[in-house]
Amino acid sequence: MSTLTLRYEVPGDDFTRAGEASSDVKRKLKQLGYNPEAIRKVAIAMYEGEINMVIHAGGGEATVDIDPKQVRIVLTDHGPGIPDVGKAMQEGWSTAPDNVRNLGFGAGMGLPNMKKYTDELRIDTKVGEGTTLYMTVFA
Repeated sequence: MSTLTLRYEVPGDDFTRAGEASSDVKRKLKQLGYNPEAIRKVAIAMYEGEINMVIHAGGGEATVDIDPKQVRIVLTDHGPGIPDVGKAMQEGWSTAPDNVRNLGFGAGMGLPNMKKYTDELRIDTKVGEGTTLYMTVFA
C-alpha cells in the first residue's frame, strides 16, 4: 500500500458534525485491514482534535496520511491559538465556555487524550493566528 492522503474540512460551531472526519478515517482504516489498536488510537486522538477545533477555533482542516507503518494527522485551525500549552496539557484545565460545558464537552481532556493516544504529538501555536497539531500513530 502506498500512502493514502485524506483531507477534511471541520465545520465550526457545529457539534452535530464534529467527529465526521475521524469516523471516516476509522472506517477507511478498517477497510485497509489496519491494526485495531492503532485504529482506536487514531479515532480517539482525531475526534478530540475535531472537538477542540469546533469549541475553540471555529473549525479547521484535517489532513491524514495513511501508510503501512503509521498514520500521520495534521489538524490546522485559524483560531485564537493556545496562550499556555503547558496548562492546556493538564487534565481538567479548560477554557471552554459554560454553554459548551453544558453540552457535555470542554472537560479539559482534549489535548491530554491526544498525547495519550498518539505515539508522537507536536503543537505549533501562535496566539491570534491559530494552531497546528501534528500527531502520529504507529501501526
